[in-house]
Amino acid sequence: MSEKIKAGIVGATGYTGVELLRLLTIHPNVEVSAITSRSEAGVAIADYFPSLRGIYDLTFQTPDEAALDQCDVVFFATPNGIAMKEAPALLAKGVRIVDLSADFRIQDIPTWEKWYGMTHACPETVSQAVYGLCEMNRDSIKTAQIVANPGCYPTCVSLPLLPLLQTGRLKNGLPLIADCKSGVSGAGRKANIGSLLCEAGDNFKAYGIGGHRHLPEIKQTINGLQSNIAEQFVFVPHLTPMIRGMHATLYLQLEDGCNPHEILRDFYAGSPFVDIMPAGSTPETRSVRGANICRISIQRAPQSNTWIALSVIDNLVKGAAGQAVQNMNIMFGFEESAGLQAAPLMP
Repeated sequence: MSEKIKAGIVGATGYTGVELLRLLTIHPNVEVSAITSRSEAGVAIADYFPSLRGIYDLTFQTPDEAALDQCDVVFFATPNGIAMKEAPALLAKGVRIVDLSADFRIQDIPTWEKWYGMTHACPETVSQAVYGLCEMNRDSIKTAQIVANPGCYPTCVSLPLLPLLQTGRLKNGLPLIADCKSGVSGAGRKANIGSLLCEAGDNFKAYGIGGHRHLPEIKQTINGLQSNIAEQFVFVPHLTPMIRGMHATLYLQLEDGCNPHEILRDFYAGSPFVDIMPAGSTPETRSVRGANICRISIQRAPQSNTWIALSVIDNLVKGAAGQAVQNMNIMFGFEESAGLQAAPLMP
């Protein structure tokens, strides 16, 4: 495709919205033509986000004012419950959608309604949505009209498991534990006491042990790849005093005789955004800061049959906006790495 496609962003005032804008500034095939926000309508994007001064001359519009139906692709970077109300009209106009909320991630509607506490507005559209874990559903994403961008925890947890589950390497009936940590930006750009510097800084805590919304999303992926594993899955998220970054430590029981490092290395040989590190490595969150990369290592625990997989991503990039751009690239036949080649930030 020689001409640039037109992209719109609904709900562009949050962290994932501004991250989409940042990434798309260098995309060779995309022009951002519309950005929406009901609360900031009429405000210049350069005034709202000083980091984008001199780059965009757009102003926020209400969704009714923005010509979203004239876009080739629309990203929903909105709270849960918004995209499901607005997506059907755009789909009917032939617009392709990447939804960064959770509205289309879970195929079982009663399960979604239980975890998200609302009635789904367009359950008939859910079955059309392709789950946008790029490394798992690349072929289906190519022809999708609507893609459900995965959550950050599900991305960080699923990528190390994907090759092992597809080959049936996890032992049935034994615990699968995901011990995960996230930076505070994962809570979104809204007023929240738990996200205040004086609350989150110099502190470390687990949360959502009784049930986190990403649990059924991860279990859906596990169930679709290897039976009798998801029932023993344990997921514990933690909040860490950093802005960006996500770390998953997975404790696995694998079938005897397999070499999980080789399985992961071979599976991801053609994936530009998954880095299988040398055996014995310990990936760091700062090694992926600002980049659309998941770094993974795996090794056996000393004097034990338990394997430990370590996975790190930037929760705002590979865990959100970067994966959304990667999904768009696959949908439109662009180079999968277009607009996503920037190296991680150091320090």
